[in-house]
Amino acid sequence: QVHVVESGGGLVQAGGSLRLSCAASGRTFSFNAMGWFRQAPGKEREYVASISWIGGSTNYADSVKDRFAISRDNAKNTVYLQMNSLKPEDTAVYYCVVGTYYITFSPSSWHYWGQGTQVTVSS
Repeated sequence: QVHVVESGGGLVQAGGSLRLSCAASGRTFSFNAMGWFRQAPGKEREYVASISWIGGSTNYADSVKDRFAISRDNAKNTVYLQMNSLKPEDTAVYYCVVGTYYITFSPSSWHYWGQGTQVTVSS
């Protein structure tokens, strides 16, 4: 079992920045990837970014590329999502995920999910 906890959401004005954190605990050695999804009201859950635990390779959705950066701290089993130049359309609940392969866009392919953290970007 893996326990996933996100933090760092909040309210920010357009153009601002936020950093989300995600800590994983438990049987994390069975997995090699962590990432982020988001879900806006009335929309489907969508892939945001992910990182390979070994090697640190990263992948981003086109909508956030060049604005968001995902990173990891292996010693803390923690992943971060630095979000810059935020736009109102980035408003969503952001979910941290744990899985096997980092280039995986389908929500059903990720094994564990956090409870989510709300990010609201005002115009």
